[in-house]
Amino acid sequence: MDFRALPSGPITLANVTVPACLIGHFGALVTTDLHIDNGQISSTPGQRVDMASAMVLPCFTDMHVHLDKGHIWPRASNPDGSFMGALTTVRADHTNWSAADLRPRMEFGLACAYAHGTRAVRTHLDSIPPQPQITWPLFAELREAWAGRIDLQAVCLIGCDSFSENGDFRVTADLVAEHGGVLGMVTYPVPDLRDRLEGFFRLAAARDLDADFHVDETMDASSETLRLIAEVALNVGFEGRIVVGHCCSLSTQDEARALDTLDMVARAGLHVVSLPMCNLYLQDRRPDGIARTPRFRGVTLVHEMKARGIPVSFASDNTRDPFYAYGDLDMLEVMRQATRIAHLDHSATDWVTSFTSQPAASCGFGSQTLLPGDPADLVIFKAREWTELYARPQSDRIVLRGGEAIDRTLPDYATLDHLWETS
Repeated sequence: MDFRALPSGPITLANVTVPACLIGHFGALVTTDLHIDNGQISSTPGQRVDMASAMVLPCFTDMHVHLDKGHIWPRASNPDGSFMGALTTVRADHTNWSAADLRPRMEFGLACAYAHGTRAVRTHLDSIPPQPQITWPLFAELREAWAGRIDLQAVCLIGCDSFSENGDFRVTADLVAEHGGVLGMVTYPVPDLRDRLEGFFRLAAARDLDADFHVDETMDASSETLRLIAEVALNVGFEGRIVVGHCCSLSTQDEARALDTLDMVARAGLHVVSLPMCNLYLQDRRPDGIARTPRFRGVTLVHEMKARGIPVSFASDNTRDPFYAYGDLDMLEVMRQATRIAHLDHSATDWVTSFTSQPAASCGFGSQTLLPGDPADLVIFKAREWTELYARPQSDRIVLRGGEAIDRTLPDYATLDHLWETS
C-alpha cells in the first residue's frame, strides 16, 4: 500500500522495525507496533495499518550546520579543496551577506532539512562585526517563521584570535543572549589561548549561555586545544553545557596522549559532535592543490569517546559552500556516511541515538525517541534492516509531523539563481 495515505484518527503502525534503544529495550532492531493518537506516540492501539516491516526512526536533530554559508558555491567555490581555501573564499564572500542574500539561502537549507525529516537544527552564524547586526535579527525572523516545523538555535562564530573580553565580542555576546543563542568560537593554538578561554567562559557564565566550539579542525597532531578547553572548563567550574566539534587532530596524535585527553574531556562533561563528511572533504589535502590520495579520514575518536561515556553526536556541517561542496542537510546521508567512515557497524547497537536523541539532549531540544508521549514526528523507510537502509538514498521515505505526512518536495536550485546573477 501507499503508506502516505494513512487513515485519520488514532492509528497503529503495525509490524514496524525500530532500533530497540529508542523504545527503551536492549539489543539491535526489533519488530513492534507504534500507536499514534492526537499527534503523539500513544500506548493505546488505533486503526491497524500493516507496515510490512518498514523501518521507523524519530525525526532527526542536526546540531552543527552553517545556514548562513549554505549554497554560495556557485559564486564562491573552493579553489583547491583545502581548509585555507575555504576560509579565505568565505571571508571574501562576506561582502555579499545582506539580509536579502542570506534569507533565501538559509530558507533553502531549512526547506531541505525539513523535507528530509529533520525537526531541530543548531546553526553557527559568522559573527565578525558588522555581520552580527545583519544575521542575528534575520535569524530571529526565520526562527519564528519556521516554528512548528524546525526548532532553531544559533551559535555565534568567530576565530579565537578575534576574541576580546572587553571589545567587540562583548557586544556580540549581549546580542547572542538577547536572541537566546549559544556562545561560540573557533579554537586554535594561539599563545594566550588559556586567557582567551577563561575570558570566554566568564562572558558566557555572566549571561547564562552555553558554549559551542570548533576545535582542532586539522591533522596537525600538535593542535591540542580540546585538551585545554577541558582543562580550563574544569578549573573555572563552568556550569553551562559545552559542545566541541570536529576534534580531528586526535586521530593523528600518539594514542596514549589522545586517550589521556579524552579522559579529561569525560571529566569535564564535554559533548562532542563529529562532522565526518566535511572533515573527509577538507582534511589531508595538499596545500598546494596538487592531487594526492589522502591518508587520513579526519574523523575524530568516536568509539573511544563513547567508551568513556562522552556524549557523541554526528551532524551535517556545511552544504554547497567552500567548506563542503556537497550535502543537502539530509541526516540519513550523515548516518550512512558516518557508519562507513567511522565503522559504526560491527559496534554498539545504539549509534542511531547519535543522530536523534543525543544531539537533541546535547542542545536542549525536546525528546526524540519512540516512546509514548513523544511527538509523532517520524521518518518511515521501506528498508527493513540496516543494510537495506544504507544501500539506497531512501528518496521515497515518508516524514510524519504530528502524525501527518508532510509534502517532501525539495526546493529547486534554480530559485537561487538570482543571487549569482546579481553578485
